[in-house]
Amino acid sequence: MEFDAVFVGAGHNALAAAIHLASKGWSVGVFERDETAGGAIRTEEVTLPGFRHDIYATNLGLFAGSAFHTEYAGALAKHGLAYAPAEHCFASPTPSGRWFGVSKDLETTVARAAKLSETDAARWQSMLAEFGSDAPHLFALLGSPMTAKSLAKTGWKAWRGKGIGWMLDTARMLASSPREFLEANFESPEIRAAMAAWGMHLDFGPDVAGGALFPYLESMADQSFGMVVGQGGADTMIKAMVSLLTSLGGTVRTGADVVEIRKGSGRADTIVLAGGEEIRARKAVIAGVMPKALVSSLLTDGTGNASFDASARKFRHGPGTMMVHLAMSDLPDWAAGEELKQFLYIHLAPDLDMMGRAYSQALAGDLPAEPVIVVGQQSGIDPTRAPEGKHTLWVQVRALPAEIRGDAAGTIKARDWKTAAEPYADRVIEIIERYAPGTKAKILGRYVESPADLERRNPNLVGGDSAGGSHHLSQNFLFRPVPGWARYRTPVDNLYMVGAATWPGGGAGAGSGFMLAKMLAGG
Repeated sequence: MEFDAVFVGAGHNALAAAIHLASKGWSVGVFERDETAGGAIRTEEVTLPGFRHDIYATNLGLFAGSAFHTEYAGALAKHGLAYAPAEHCFASPTPSGRWFGVSKDLETTVARAAKLSETDAARWQSMLAEFGSDAPHLFALLGSPMTAKSLAKTGWKAWRGKGIGWMLDTARMLASSPREFLEANFESPEIRAAMAAWGMHLDFGPDVAGGALFPYLESMADQSFGMVVGQGGADTMIKAMVSLLTSLGGTVRTGADVVEIRKGSGRADTIVLAGGEEIRARKAVIAGVMPKALVSSLLTDGTGNASFDASARKFRHGPGTMMVHLAMSDLPDWAAGEELKQFLYIHLAPDLDMMGRAYSQALAGDLPAEPVIVVGQQSGIDPTRAPEGKHTLWVQVRALPAEIRGDAAGTIKARDWKTAAEPYADRVIEIIERYAPGTKAKILGRYVESPADLERRNPNLVGGDSAGGSHHLSQNFLFRPVPGWARYRTPVDNLYMVGAATWPGGGAGAGSGFMLAKMLAGG
């Protein structure tokens, strides 16, 4: 069997690249070890029949706003892609009952901010106005490959449109920690906490340099556009992509574990499946795997470039994540107010210091005494995810150690995730109970995946890192995945990388897949 392009893994970036190449006349074959395409975007009934849970990723806002979606939205809709919009995006309650939340309606958000600080309410409005003119330049940077030509073009447009002063201010923001950025702009600790919680999604504790961008972008984008989840589950996106690719003549094979990439005449030209079957690639082999797996497992003797291989083996992963999926008789009754039931995301991360402690404890190998908890109320937005009158809760726990050295609370004695997972999930439920009394009594079914379980089910989630590798400045932008190789190429001719480990990093935005495909196809 032979194709123009062969893909190792069927994550959404690989599917996006395959779709674009197929639309340009390339023959493409996608080979996935799992029985289901989609990587970390999948929906399953893991608690009780009829309760559909997004097992890992759930927010499809980046995909809906992506350049790939702009080009293929019509075709994807014909193949079943459907969204459920969330007007009330995210909120962060505090133990005192004070809270801040962002809704798509600006007046509603500003009124909430004004209850906390009139100064902050005015700053929120001015920041949103600035975002309207800043966003095209910021998204141009995030949506451009890390090449000298692209960066020069993006920088030139920004300089012409905004001036050198704006570029310097933006560079300072890109280098700032969440705390530095938020304390410079808001006086309310509740508003600071609500925004800073987004940094924890990408391995940015409150005091980590370079972490200001994501809280800013997520907050302003949600205010401007709202959020979306997949109708019936996040897998609507994957099903539509696979269907579209198949209609374009592409091949997607699941249950096909790629164990080797072979080089003939110095170029990648063959993949080998676990059963020994060989698949030939005329133009490209595109690997959606972590850097270490590429050079240490798939390439038997590495790439032949000692510097690249050494850097790939040292690719840093962020803290781990736990997922707790709950089938519920009803949504939680949040003590801070009934209004919180309307929000897609509830962050239980009441202040920056608490987030900093959880992050530091995880990095030290300790189970945090109080982790950052993200509660997703998808069924409140999309009732099709649960039987009538019932609900699902998507609970993501950040940040956790991949290997346990101790417990910051001193109550869990287990030092491996096999025995620590359930007791730690109990701690998470108890914390939710504090914010929403009576939640435990509403639980009909529970399914827990520890950081070790995440990696077992998906080897790309190394140590439970759900973001595809640390996004700290030393491993982002021009340095992602390794310095000098940010253009998806590798030292092996015709061998490319794609996915969260490559620029622009984690999230369901299809950025790396689409940019690589355009480079290969010439547009």
